Amino acid sequence: MSRFQAALVRASLLWLVATALLGVVFQVWPGVAGLWRTTHVHMGVLGFFLSMVTGVAYWMMPRPGGLRQEGWEAVTFTLLHGGLLLRVIAEPQWRRTFAPAWQWASTTSGMLLLAAVLSFAIAMHARVVNADTLRRLRVRREGAAKR
Repeated sequence: MSRFQAALVRASLLWLVATALLGVVFQVWPGVAGLWRTTHVHMGVLGFFLSMVTGVAYWMMPRPGGLRQEGWEAVTFTLLHGGLLLRVIAEPQWRRTFAPAWQWASTTSGMLLLAAVLSFAIAMHARVVNADTLRRLRVRREGAAKR
């Protein structure tokens, strides 16, 4: 497991705990739930679930021909967690104030999150191959090793 794969999985666990803590806050202080509800969902779905899925997929999905994608892993991690941190800060403030600056920050967080999803999709596209392609790559690699 690469350092970014591990970082994605570990970060997902932090988001899980943060999401659960925020859920408890909602029970103790119900008045804050309105401002934070959507952010709470983003923390759970994108922070926990998507981060876990991307980390495990980068780790476990086949890498045809020995493909390494640490660059894509780093980009996905940085965009996903940078965008989500910005979302956690900006979205409740925008809902509270309706200030254009907070709306811009919240929109920017959405663009970063979209870019994270696109980077993951591009990286995974290179890994989705059929069995014939894997066999050809294996034969080609074995042939090169014999030379």
